[in-house]
Amino acid sequence: MDKKAMYKLSYGLFILTSAIEGKDNGCIINTASQVTSEPNRISIAVNKSNFTQWLIEKSGKFNISVLSEAASFDTFCHFGFQSGRDMDKFAGYSDCKRSINGLYYITAGTNAYISAKVEQAIDLGSHTLFIAAVDNMDVLSSVPSATYAYYQSEIKPKSTPSSVAGKTVWRCSVCGYVYEGEELPADFVCPLCKHPASDFEKTTI
Repeated sequence: MDKKAMYKLSYGLFILTSAIEGKDNGCIINTASQVTSEPNRISIAVNKSNFTQWLIEKSGKFNISVLSEAASFDTFCHFGFQSGRDMDKFAGYSDCKRSINGLYYITAGTNAYISAKVEQAIDLGSHTLFIAAVDNMDVLSSVPSATYAYYQSEIKPKSTPSSVAGKTVWRCSVCGYVYEGEELPADFVCPLCKHPASDFEKTTI
């Protein structure tokens, strides 16, 4: 079985935001879609390990900011490679505004945002699937939405440290981090994006 087949699925990338009791947070997700048009509903799947998932469970509301092809890798690092449990992602962050529901949406590198109120939460094991009614939305830019394939080919850095030239390395398929060595420990976790060893690919530089 070739797990890389999952990479062929076409989907977008989003910054999911929520808040409760003055605590704001956001994370990167790749599962957001419209499920009904009348009434207008969307669904999102969020890993339970994400602090934002807990905020949505408690507040019952969220915003989705649709990442565009103008998004920088720094945006992915800021919202995807660090935890809101350890730091305030919005402290000193200015590329955002509050929508009518009081939550932040991201204004840089995005082309739209959607606000929604949770109607149903379904436990899927590692993730929670939220079904939510759309209560506000707006278009921010005409720049095309960034797909996961576009992120991999155009946004994620491809540079490799010169110190590992000519050697066998393992490269994180999510953020590009390089681990030097013939074998990658089974329990290895990427120090940048926190993804497991299964998301690393062996290659010779």
